[in-house]
This record gives sequence, C-alpha cells and structure tokens, in this order.
Amino acid sequence: MTSQETEATTLLRFPTDFVWGAATSAYQIEGAVTADGRGTSIWDVFVTKPGRVIGGDDATVAVDHYNRYREDVKIMAELGLTAYRFSVAWPRVQPTGSGPVNQRGLDFYRRLVDELLAHGIEPWVTLYHWDLPQELEERGGWPARETAYCFADYAQAVHGALGDRVRNWSTVNEPWCAAFLGYASGEHAPGRREPANAVRAAHHLNLAHGLAVQAMRAQGHDSRIAGTVNLYAVSPQTGSEADLDAARRIDGLQNRFFLDALLKGAYPQDVLDDLGAVTALDFIAEGDLRTISSPIDLLMVNYYSRFTVSGRPGGRASAAAAPVETGSPWVGSEHVSFVNGGRPVTAMGWEIDEPGLVEILTRVAREYPSIPMVISENGAAFDDELTADDAVHDAERTAYFEAHLRACHEAIAAGVPLQGYFAWTLMDNFEWAWGYGKKFGLVYVDRATMRRVPKDSARWYAETIRRGGLRVAAE
Repeated sequence: MTSQETEATTLLRFPTDFVWGAATSAYQIEGAVTADGRGTSIWDVFVTKPGRVIGGDDATVAVDHYNRYREDVKIMAELGLTAYRFSVAWPRVQPTGSGPVNQRGLDFYRRLVDELLAHGIEPWVTLYHWDLPQELEERGGWPARETAYCFADYAQAVHGALGDRVRNWSTVNEPWCAAFLGYASGEHAPGRREPANAVRAAHHLNLAHGLAVQAMRAQGHDSRIAGTVNLYAVSPQTGSEADLDAARRIDGLQNRFFLDALLKGAYPQDVLDDLGAVTALDFIAEGDLRTISSPIDLLMVNYYSRFTVSGRPGGRASAAAAPVETGSPWVGSEHVSFVNGGRPVTAMGWEIDEPGLVEILTRVAREYPSIPMVISENGAAFDDELTADDAVHDAERTAYFEAHLRACHEAIAAGVPLQGYFAWTLMDNFEWAWGYGKKFGLVYVDRATMRRVPKDSARWYAETIRRGGLRVAAE
C-alpha cells in the first residue's frame, strides 16, 4: 500500500467541496482609520473614552492590513485557504452612514477581492461587523428604525460594486453582540446601558438584515446570501425549576430570538414575554418579520463555547468577566448567573466544549427549515509568545481546532448540511474592549514591526487542508 493509500484510509475525510477558510473583521485589522476618506465609526469614538479598552489600546493602526493586504493574502495562499471571510467597513464606504459612496473606500475592497481571486481564494464578504458610522449613532444608532434602511442602501452599494466577483455574502455579524453588548451592558461601542433600547436595536439589526437581503436580491447577481448568528449550547446547572427557567431565558435571547426570526418569521412568544416586562414592543411593525425572514441561501454560525446557567443569585452576571465594569446584557433576565461547568478554559475564560458545537448544529438541522450551514467563526485565545526559535508553539490552539473540526465531521456524519469552516482568526488583532492582549490568530503579529509569523496551529491547519481531513487518531 502506498503512503497516499495509507493516508486515505486513516483520514476523517471532509466533502471534496468543503470550504476551508479563515475570518477577520475590518475594524480589528485594517487600521488606516482616516485614510482615503474613511469616516468615523462608533468604535473610533469608544476607544477614546478612558477605561473602555484595556491599556488604552485603539485600532488606529491595528495590524495595518489596509497597507499590507497583499502580504496577508500571500500568507493565506501559503496556508492553502480556499476562502477568506472579511468585513467591509461601513464608514469607509459611506463616511456618514448615508449619502454618496466614497469610491476610494470601495476601491480598497475591489483591490482586496482581485488579490484574493488572483491567488485562487474565494472572497466571502460580511457587510457589518459592528463599525456603525458615528453620525448614524448620533441620529439614534441601532435603536432608531432609520438605521436599518440606511444599512440596506449601504448593502446595495457594496453588492453593486463587488457582486460580479463575490458570490458569498453575509449581512450582519452577530446581531446579539451589536445589540446587547453595545446598548445594554455597554461593554462594546457605543457603550450605552439602556436595556429597552437594546431590545429595539436587536429588532432593527434583524430588520436591517432582511432589508439588505431584499436590496441585494434586486440587483440580479448570482449571490448566496447568509445571516450570521453566534450560537451557544445552553445547560442548566441543575434540574431545579429556577435553573431550567434560566436556561430557557438565555437560550431564548441568545439563540432563538435570532434563529426563529430569520428562519421561521416569528419571535418566540416566551422571549417576547420576557422582554415585554422591560419595554413595550410597539416598534415591531406589521410586515417586519416577513422582511426579516426573506429567504436566505445559507446560515453562518459562529461558535465558541457553552453556557451553564443558574436562576439563583450569587454567580457571575455574564458568561465571562468583562474587561471593564459593565451592566448586564441579558435584558429581562438580569438575575441569571453563569457558572463554571468544570471544563478547561481559554485565555478569555471561555469553556472549551466541542460537543456543544455538535449539539447546536444538529439542533438547527432538526428544529428549523433545512438550510446549508457554515461555521463562520470558531477559535480560541491563548497566551502566545514568540520563542527564541522565532516560532509560536501554540499546542492548545491546535488541539482546540482539531477537536472542533472533529465535531464538524461528526455533525456532517449525522446528516447536518455543513459546507465549510472558517477559523477565527487569521492573525492576532485588536480584540475589542480587550485591546491587543488576547490573541486568537493563526498568525502572530509583532506589534512593533508588524512582522507576521505563522504559528504552529497555522501549519497544522495548512496540513489538514492539504489532506482534506483529520487523522482518525488524534495526533
């Protein structure tokens, strides 16, 4: 038996057309925040407020991807990535969030797409990854219905410019985070602690998705359009009534509020009841849910961890300690506490639980209308260091990726229509309120020189892509 034949019999093979990618977001990597007519985003303002970001870090330079994108695409090609998921910075394209398009801003994404295609890498575009133009925030932000319509205009402009070369599109990344971390807990930009407005923001982010889907469909390109949600397996700490109710509440606000709207065209009644105790829901207009549930081609799932929750007081008020003092993001369920389930944790304090990924994927396949899925983010932060041999030996991250890819393979074997996997993230970057201290990247970035160094996990991922699968026995 040849070595190739031996390898073929010892692999957990993925489908031959499986998408192997890595993901990033514009604000975390681009820098160049005033270049070529880019406007100001809510994050540009948020990072200037004392105490909002650890160490006073900002993303003025980030990892300088705006100027080094060719080098970064070359690294992607060397790793064998077949796809790259990136986001477009709304204020780079529309500096004030509405009105004329800034062609110089669009030109950057045209160049990036061309560079990716020249290296045989498929571009996957996300239209919104939390960088709302500041002027729109000053007009009310996501709690204002107008913002959803502005987003649809912006989506139409970007899709019109790139839709002839980009087939895969996502609208809003993780609307739960944008709404509840931005407007309830204040942990993310714009840093508001207004629970009632966070609920409005969540609905309008969903509405923005639906309006953008309709606007892009109207342009006639052969596009696959997705919604992107961050899902968690949720477990009660015990079988007590209080803990079971806590799990229902957190699963409802984190998972079902968005999945049901996207895929069933309705909000779960129990979640509406929870939220109705906080605010009137009269901002949900007739026909909104039909718009929100406009048919999509793909569901993109971001997965990191499992929540274990209790309805009894005394635990943590959030799933991981925030870097600064914040309110609760769990509107209507502020009493729920998060407890340690006894699993290993990443540098973020997030429990590592790959069975939860199988649970989430099989649940969506079982409980919702059939739809192809992609893991659009999955990854882990660890305390990486560049060693004397000019390498980063991140065995924990390699183990994390391997375990979660095995979970993906298990889900596919169970009949889940899973079509791809995007590692989070391509390279170390600006990790929001945590600054630069939390490293998720496959590639290490020297902050002083901007030199890129692929980590051991990147080399492992490249070999996994080359093989098209995982060894049957863990390496």
